[in-house]
Formats: sequence, structure tokens, C-alpha cells
Amino acid sequence: MEEILRALEVSAVTLSKMLKVRLAGYSESNNASGDHVLKIDMKADLLFGDTLKKLKCVKGYVSEEQVEFVDVNKDANLIVAFDPLDGSSLVDSNLSIGSIFGIYDGTLSGDKLVCALYFIYGPRLEMVVASSKAKHYVYSEDKWQFIQDFNLESKGKLNSPGGTQQHWSKEHKALIDSFFAKGYRLRYSGGMVADLHQILCKKGGIFSYPATSDAKSGKLRILFEVFPFAFIYEKAGGFATNGKDRLLDIKVPSLHASTPCFFGSKEEMKEVSDVYR
Repeated sequence: MEEILRALEVSAVTLSKMLKVRLAGYSESNNASGDHVLKIDMKADLLFGDTLKKLKCVKGYVSEEQVEFVDVNKDANLIVAFDPLDGSSLVDSNLSIGSIFGIYDGTLSGDKLVCALYFIYGPRLEMVVASSKAKHYVYSEDKWQFIQDFNLESKGKLNSPGGTQQHWSKEHKALIDSFFAKGYRLRYSGGMVADLHQILCKKGGIFSYPATSDAKSGKLRILFEVFPFAFIYEKAGGFATNGKDRLLDIKVPSLHASTPCFFGSKEEMKEVSDVYR
């Protein structure tokens, strides 16, 4: 697993440099999830895919940009699922975006996730890696330097509500409004990595992307986005749920399946469960 982490660290530095050059515009294709793909999405997917193909410890990988599972080494056991550039539509606005990875032992299921990590490309290049703890690093002076272990408090003050409000259920709108009524501050950029990273840095809050009238199963993908962040949040002392069940316990019906999801401190997650159960 260390071999995978070291290789991804190098590739993230390369991608960070690529992002300094404005590469705007959409390609002429959609990805496996039906989203129109930006040119930089394709470059990021190729970069990380080529990196993983060189590693003998990687059995295969699945990317948000690829329709099928990609075989690498049948004798290996580790599988990597990744979103090469989450929030890429924000590139033109020069807002923070990221890359998300889950490393699975043999099978693509929540109970087989052994490590999760993400990179965030903002004013600084940073990385969060979770295996036993959620560890925060910054790339500075040509090397990765440890900053801190993330430890969420029992409750926070940030509220990051995803989805278009006109498509929310009445129950969900009431839940989100209840947090604002308690003094929670709105923090939502439209980039999953940036918003969830901010909650970790500020030691608590809630990020939500519910089922909506136009996306019955939510929008965020289980293997590439939801499972890795659920793993990281639990290692940081928080919790992640679909409203009824622990996210890491849910089934994966297909490679590109999505799910409603809520991440945050334990008190906020209890309130979510009280509403959705």
C-alpha cells in the first residue's frame, strides 16, 4: 500500500503543476456517470491511470471517467477506485478542487476499504491520508510535510448543503434550516473535496447531499467519492450515513452507483438519523 501512496503523491504534484496552466473547455465526450467531461478531467484520469498501471501491487482500478474495471496485475490484491479531479467545473473559477482515492483489499466494498486519501489543489497542495488515523500533510519545499491528525469535535458550526433546493424534500429543507437557526454558517463551494476538507480543518459541521426529486439516488458516487470520505471521517472521529445506515455498510449495486450521503460530527449525524429514520 505504501508503494501506491508514494506513487500517487508524485502524480498529484505533477497534476498540481498542470493546473497552473489554464486548460479550459469541455471535451466531446461524457464519462461513465453521464457527466460532460472537461479536458483537464481526461488529463488527470490518464495521469493517475498510467501511474497505477506501473505498480505490481495493484490488481486493478476503476475511475469515475472509465466505464469498466481496468485490470493491471491479476496476481495482486489491491484495487484502487478514484475520482481523478472532483469539482473540475470549478477550474475556470480558480476555486479549490481535489482528487479522491479509495484503496480496497480484494473487493470493492466498504468493509474492504483499507486506506482512503485525497489531494486538494488550492493556494497550497495538501493531502489527507487515513488508515488508522486521518493525517493531514502539505507539500512544501519539494517534500510532503506532516501538519496534524484530524480530530472532529462532537459538533461544529459549518453547514454545507448540496443539491438544488427546489428539488429537496420538505423534511430535508427543514433539517437544513434547523442548523441555520442554531447559528451554523453556510459554507458551500460546489466542490466536495474543498467543502469536506474545510469541515475537517474547522473540527466539525455537516456536509449533505440528499436524494432529490431529480436524483433519487443522490449524485455522489459510492466507490470514488462516498466510501473514501466516509472512511476518512470515521477515522477523524466523525460519522457518515445515508440517513438510515452507516455509509460503509451499504451495498454497491454497480461501479458507478450513487447514494444520498451525510458527513460530519456525531451530533449533527444523530440529527440527520432522527429525521431520516
